[in-house]
Amino acid sequence: MTEAHIPHPDLSPPLTSVGPVGWVRRNLFSTPLNSLFTLTALYLLYHFIPPMINWAVVSADWSGTSRDACSGDGACWVFVRLRFLHFMVGFYPEEQLWRPIAAFAMGVLLLLYLFLKGMPHKDWVAVFTIFGSPIVAFFLFYGGVFGLPVVETHQWGGLMLTLILSTVGMLFALPLGTLLALGRRSSMPFTKSLCVVFIELWRGVPLITVLFMSSVLIPLFMPEGVRMDKLLRALIGISLFQSAYMAEVVRSGLQVVPRGQYEAADALGLSYWKAMLLIILPQALKTVIPGIVNTFIQLFKDTTLVLIIGLFDLLATVQASFTDSKWLGFSAEGYIFAGLIYWLFCFSMSRYSRYLEKKLHTGY
Repeated sequence: MTEAHIPHPDLSPPLTSVGPVGWVRRNLFSTPLNSLFTLTALYLLYHFIPPMINWAVVSADWSGTSRDACSGDGACWVFVRLRFLHFMVGFYPEEQLWRPIAAFAMGVLLLLYLFLKGMPHKDWVAVFTIFGSPIVAFFLFYGGVFGLPVVETHQWGGLMLTLILSTVGMLFALPLGTLLALGRRSSMPFTKSLCVVFIELWRGVPLITVLFMSSVLIPLFMPEGVRMDKLLRALIGISLFQSAYMAEVVRSGLQVVPRGQYEAADALGLSYWKAMLLIILPQALKTVIPGIVNTFIQLFKDTTLVLIIGLFDLLATVQASFTDSKWLGFSAEGYIFAGLIYWLFCFSMSRYSRYLEKKLHTGY
């Protein structure tokens, strides 16, 4: 006679399927192939990580005032420490450093104010952040007002120039790209054709060509005696180039908005711009947040191409320091430092993108 099975749902699961042991079994050794990959990865980590830590941390030289301090077998972070200011602001005068520091501190404080919950008058602060703070930052960088001495743009460089190029490019590319996307979907043939030609023209050439053309061709069409700053020409080229890519990102968002939303706006009697600003664009932009942030990350890294027109961003400034005869042979430390800076900014933008996706997710 067989014994009847009596279920016991109150019993705890087996110890090998919960806790750290269960996680390891599920994620690292769930199948023979996964076990092989896990063991191979552990072998590679054992082979490469300890020597890397020894070179970068244990045997590294951290203090000193010259190359003589780097006599060990590890990394020479003295090179990065002594060149840090140069990597951050290029050839900006040392006695005027408080100006870029004040400009970036203003930007950070404004962003923190906007991110904090429950702060009053956020709409006005957002308007000043987008339209007012770039003007204030420009006069702090350049000078020429309120007794501030002028610092020419060819003295700007390093991380400061990278942030200026990417931030200004972002500020202009998003609204211009949105207008181009709306124009491409317009029912007016002339407007649609103009936007299509603009988008396909700029997408058909590489950024390095755009920068070269902005540096060489734009001065040829300027009136005699009129001189346009090299940095301004680069900013115009980058903004127009990125706006073409941004237009396609926004257009993809417009296409996923249900037709019923357009019809609902028409039923409410809203004008075209009111329907777009109040109903269509908020939904479209929300769905393409990953694409928008991806375009911004691409722009942040593509600023390294401005070296071709004689501007020295972070990577170019680091590379230029390798030619100093006093610090030959420390390129690995410089590239690692620049890579960490780029990774920090790109990873921060990626995480903020995920935060926005979750915050604006409405369940459809």
